[in-house]
Amino acid sequence: MEKQKLIRKFDKQSAMYEQNTRKRMLGEWRKKLLQGVSGNVLEIAVGAGANFPFYNMDHMRLTAVDFSPMMLQRARRIAEELHIEVDLAESDIETLDFPPDSFDCIVSTLSLCGYDDPAKVLGKMRKWCKPDGRIYLMEHGLGNNPFLKSAQRLVNPVARRMSGCHWNRNIERLVLDSGLRVERMERYWGGIIHLIWARA
Repeated sequence: MEKQKLIRKFDKQSAMYEQNTRKRMLGEWRKKLLQGVSGNVLEIAVGAGANFPFYNMDHMRLTAVDFSPMMLQRARRIAEELHIEVDLAESDIETLDFPPDSFDCIVSTLSLCGYDDPAKVLGKMRKWCKPDGRIYLMEHGLGNNPFLKSAQRLVNPVARRMSGCHWNRNIERLVLDSGLRVERMERYWGGIIHLIWARA
């Protein structure tokens, strides 16, 4: 999908994302995943700031990026309400660059579904994270059940056009092939939701 068209799609969905943030959607998983995030932290595809309520800001400095200006506007509002200090930047992760070993922790939740080249994005995370740093992922992808997988592959073209997301990605394989060292992985909703704790 052409990038500007994808950005406009997420801009239009930003109100729904903010509403979900206020409802603490998927909050139990976010809280579980983000325990231990500390130091100099990068969150990619921050959306409307859904992870902000679950960070311990006493132990971290947060940089958060997204390519959707409307998402960032809503993330800024959530941060102000929660009295969170965060450096927000409008940028496309697929073209963004940081020096190697810039961050102690990198967080991505529900973002790998949207990229044209998720392997490239995971490679950037590995590059930007310090050698002893951690990478925290919550992503959706192919489930465990063969029938569920078939259904996800079948509806993927429609899902992509409607939401901007791919429903047919093998998240576990993408992460393992990226060179990240997976320390822990948990899967929910028939294996669709992946919580992954990894090191660079």
